[in-house]
Amino acid sequence: MIRPSMLPAGVVVVFLYLALAPTGTSAAGKDDNWPQFRGPQAGVVADNPALPDTWSATENIVWKVEVPGVGWSSPVVWGDHVFLTSAVNTAEATRPTPRAYTGADVAPTSAIHRWVVYDVDFKTGKIQWQREVGSAVPEAKHMKNSYASETPATDGQRVYAYFGAVGLFAFDMNGTPLWSKPMGPFKSRQSWGPAASPIVYKDRVYIVSDSEDRSFIAAYNAKTGDEVWRVNRDEGSNWSTPFVWENELRTEIVTTGSRKVRSYDLNGKLLWEMSGMSSLHIPTPFARNGLLYINSGFRVDPFRPVYAIRVGATGDISLKPGETSNQYIVWFYPTLGSYNPSSLVYGDYYYTLYDTSFLTCNDAKTGKEIYGRQRISAESTGFSASPWAYNGKIFAMSEDGDTFVIQPGPEFKVLGKNSLNEMTLATPAVVNGSLIIRTASKLYRVAKNASPR
Repeated sequence: MIRPSMLPAGVVVVFLYLALAPTGTSAAGKDDNWPQFRGPQAGVVADNPALPDTWSATENIVWKVEVPGVGWSSPVVWGDHVFLTSAVNTAEATRPTPRAYTGADVAPTSAIHRWVVYDVDFKTGKIQWQREVGSAVPEAKHMKNSYASETPATDGQRVYAYFGAVGLFAFDMNGTPLWSKPMGPFKSRQSWGPAASPIVYKDRVYIVSDSEDRSFIAAYNAKTGDEVWRVNRDEGSNWSTPFVWENELRTEIVTTGSRKVRSYDLNGKLLWEMSGMSSLHIPTPFARNGLLYINSGFRVDPFRPVYAIRVGATGDISLKPGETSNQYIVWFYPTLGSYNPSSLVYGDYYYTLYDTSFLTCNDAKTGKEIYGRQRISAESTGFSASPWAYNGKIFAMSEDGDTFVIQPGPEFKVLGKNSLNEMTLATPAVVNGSLIIRTASKLYRVAKNASPR
């Protein structure tokens, strides 16, 4: 979701979901799809010699396609289909540019916007179909945000899109509307807009909608759209996508928030909760090697914690004053959290990418510092996209469109830089030996040994 920006949220207005893999597409294995924000393994990708470690706007580009409008949703991929969303300003064609933004950078608009879903052919880059799901004058948003920032999710049968106050939408894999659920209106903090993307697990779609006036988590039947359950949440505005944690004991839905982290079972029952977060929350939880990682790091807060949590928690597991661990919290670091990017565990190490252009490394099992803040680039505007890793390398993409290749392990070293020369906040998709990158105006498919473009 992107998730980028002051809030990685497509503000207030419409959400889309695209159907991935229309009828007639060859069957794809689990590892061949990228069905949600950060993919199935939170940015870690199986090694593949076809995956690139060098590229530019012309080098190793299989194809690139102009995308109308503006959106910071990440692309998702199923089979031969790449899906993304965009909001088209009908009054003027504008593109965002990288710069330092503040929380006060909010602007209303009087222009009608069209919300569109695009299906791009994975092989050729041609747009196979597009669907407009609504048009209206949207509410104000943060200037770094977009009106289409939430990332689609799919189960390979249907695609699901959530557009904040407009509602939740489902399409079949040919782009035919199946069902929709009206939502809102919701009041977001300082008119920054919503952000959290929906998730799909088995036969249900889950959304978390945290706002200033009405916060809840809800489950919907993926086939019919019927609401299965809804639980109110004592939260203000938050922008973190929920996480389905399949572990050896159970499956749980982990949600973060400025007031509490909460985990629910698949029927909405609260399993455990934990206080001790920063005052704004964007990064998405994830699990690796049997531990759940929670990252909360609003930049101006003195308390920016990271927690590593073991399986089986119950009740209130909050740390007491002076504690750094307890029965369920394996380790805790009070000032490690990042603002926009979600973190990455690769091998034995936990990496924190800061939007201020620094990277840190800690032991993923113990939290012990391996190295402190290391500057990635002195010239970068900042980082909003989440990092990813494959083939023994870590990748961090700046808001300027520069992807830095970083050596993993206990020694920090920048190995290279790949530039697309255009702003981007969207976390890429990595699938089928290719990298799918969204910039402010284009969608790229990058792969090793592609012909120059």
